[in-house]
Amino acid sequence: MPLSDDEKAMGRITGEQIEPEKPDGMLLRLLHVVIIWFMLSLASGALTLVTVVQFVIQLVDQGKPNARLAEFGTSLGIWIAKAARYQTAASEVKP
Repeated sequence: MPLSDDEKAMGRITGEQIEPEKPDGMLLRLLHVVIIWFMLSLASGALTLVTVVQFVIQLVDQGKPNARLAEFGTSLGIWIAKAARYQTAASEVKP
């Protein structure tokens, strides 16, 4: 039985991720946190843009969403979740 889209997304979020053998030092971690914070800001803007474009597409196409934009949104959401885990020290795996 094929996996649903939700099951595929959850597998990408919670699937096996290799933790580094030795965590980065605090200064290097701070650098990564700042870079990821900036990237999260860009991701938020991208999410807003994709949301507006998807809504317009649905208005024009009788409620049918664009599959590629929906998949991009899923991938972006997964990256944001992984970034949040790194930012809050729930994981040592960089997104």
